[in-house]
Amino acid sequence: MRITRRSMIAGAALAPFLARSRVARAQNWPSGIIKIVVPFPPGGTVDPIARLVQTGLQQRLGATIVIENKSGGSGSAGTASVAKSAPDGNTWLFVFDTHAVNPFLQNLPFDTVKDLDPVVLIGTAPNVLATHPSRPYKTFADVTEAAKAKPDTLTYASVGSGSVGHLTMVQLTKRAGIKMVHVPYRGGGPAMNDAIAGHVDFIIGSAALVMPQLSAATIRPILQTGKTRMPTLPAVPNAIESGFADFESYAWWGVFAPAGTPKPVNERFGNALLETLREPGISKQISENLQVTMLLGGPEEEAKFLKTQMDLWGPVVQENNIKGE
Repeated sequence: MRITRRSMIAGAALAPFLARSRVARAQNWPSGIIKIVVPFPPGGTVDPIARLVQTGLQQRLGATIVIENKSGGSGSAGTASVAKSAPDGNTWLFVFDTHAVNPFLQNLPFDTVKDLDPVVLIGTAPNVLATHPSRPYKTFADVTEAAKAKPDTLTYASVGSGSVGHLTMVQLTKRAGIKMVHVPYRGGGPAMNDAIAGHVDFIIGSAALVMPQLSAATIRPILQTGKTRMPTLPAVPNAIESGFADFESYAWWGVFAPAGTPKPVNERFGNALLETLREPGISKQISENLQVTMLLGGPEEEAKFLKTQMDLWGPVVQENNIKGE
């Protein structure tokens, strides 16, 4: 395409108009229904967080908030729909840890960094390996012994291929010198249902996912992956104590917007979300019931965190030739 002096002058003349138009849209926001896309089915951990903040956001923004579950591709299907949405402040995305891994698993129709703007880093939680109460395994040493006796027979569920839970098990089994069968699901709800039913030997998931079932004794914990033991699971050793030096892994939750969403709109939505998350009742439910360590970081913190997660888990995907769904 040939750029002429006339087109440059026309573009320069148009720029102030476009800037004023963006400012006007930001000043008139919100207008219409605001949609929060949860790229997983109900029953996991992203969906309940979105629904916990729905009412508070409606009150603070004075707009109707609807939640759309759009699962598939370990979260990439719903994420793609947001990345392609108009940056008008009417579409937002709540993500899970797969957000940082999907670029290495799939040929995505969007750029994870360039096509989405960070809004809020909600928090993190360690992963927990648990088993059905009918199974004999009490420690990871028990798991290792059984897996060495019968390689490729023990099964474990995760919330999806390439999820941080899955990659955690890839690293743990490799370091333990064992082979297990991975059974990926389309979200935490379906994975947990099969774990409770005993259709798989183990489930690896965030503390947010497994804690309600641990409390109900429908599954039994074996190992956790935080740097220190969880206060709610003081008797359950972490990976470091189980013989895996310096091993940590965390699930995480965050919020993004289509790239180019006006900064004032991004800030207003983010501030309304942070205020809602700080409400004592909501904060308690997320911290205690879902076992999430609340970080409540803004766009800069979320962008930095996303980079660290991509740098950490991307090589694991590539070195082990892991494929997405």
